[in-house]
Amino acid sequence: KHLSFFSGFGPFRQYLVNSSWEAVKELSKRGLGENIDLQIMQLPVAYQKAKEQVCKIWTTLQPLLTVHVGLASSSTALIILEQCGKNKGYQERDACGFHPEGACCVLDGPEKIESTINMKTLWKNISVEGIDITLSRDAGRYICDYTYYTSLYYGNGRAAFIHVPPLSESVTAEFLGKALQTIILAMIEQCGEQRE
Repeated sequence: KHLSFFSGFGPFRQYLVNSSWEAVKELSKRGLGENIDLQIMQLPVAYQKAKEQVCKIWTTLQPLLTVHVGLASSSTALIILEQCGKNKGYQERDACGFHPEGACCVLDGPEKIESTINMKTLWKNISVEGIDITLSRDAGRYICDYTYYTSLYYGNGRAAFIHVPPLSESVTAEFLGKALQTIILAMIEQCGEQRE
């Protein structure tokens, strides 16, 4: 079995229920088929704690792929596939009131790291009924981007980040879980093609 790891985030600001974690829990119920051992974890909206958890995932579990899911509060019915993580520019304080030293993820790390998953190909070839999917090269310089960069750094690019909208009447946790399942199965297929 190939281990794949998924994370969503805990509550922050006005979002007492974070759609990213609800979507990941729903994905876990659905599964990704017999060949994928799917493990999930809720990350705190805190730079240092999130970084420690991500490092632990890569050093102890060494998954085939790690997919982080975050909440994009600006989007209403849009799933955003993030292509890369950025190292610098983290000025905004986290849920604990901190921001990283030097406003960066990894002091000597490259400016940005691209995912080995080709999000553009994924975006062109995938559709989920009832919601638009878009492509992005800027995950927002907050905990999402920070977590993504950290995961790309320690996972040699074998990480992905998906932004989901807040929960609403039309965008339920079940709906997001199903959408994630469709997207991630396509990602895993791409990973398999890369290995061959």
